[in-house]
Amino acid sequence: ATVSEPAQKCCTENIQPFLTSILEELMGPVSSGFTEVRSLFDKEVNEIIQDFQKTNDMTKLKENVDQLTNLPFNSVKMEPCYLKVNLLQELLQDLKSRFKVYHIDFVIQRTQNFMQELMENAVYTFEQLFSPSHQADAAKVAATIEKVKLRVLK
Repeated sequence: ATVSEPAQKCCTENIQPFLTSILEELMGPVSSGFTEVRSLFDKEVNEIIQDFQKTNDMTKLKENVDQLTNLPFNSVKMEPCYLKVNLLQELLQDLKSRFKVYHIDFVIQRTQNFMQELMENAVYTFEQLFSPSHQADAAKVAATIEKVKLRVLK
């Protein structure tokens, strides 16, 4: 009872007015990182389509789709996505001093973990919706991959 009223007053006057602007500022790098994940998935699937259109090789297609499953764990390819979120380091430094926000590295790491999880989910969904072994007509495979990609990106 003794602490409740001063704590409520402190939050109302010193924190609540800034929450909207803080969230907007933080969402820039976070959104940018997730957009990069989406672009990377799109690029990788487009490369699978282009490779198949050149070769019409179902075995190679299956290999490429299998390689796609490793994408979330490929640190070199995921690095540009992670770098977008590293901008939070600078933004959170200001918050650290103003609002005593600690564990900045934890916030960045969790965001990057969510990005990897999103990529894992996208790849898994792609695999579930498209199975090269069930494709009888090679002429329709590229169009099918494109449709599945668009569905996953939706």
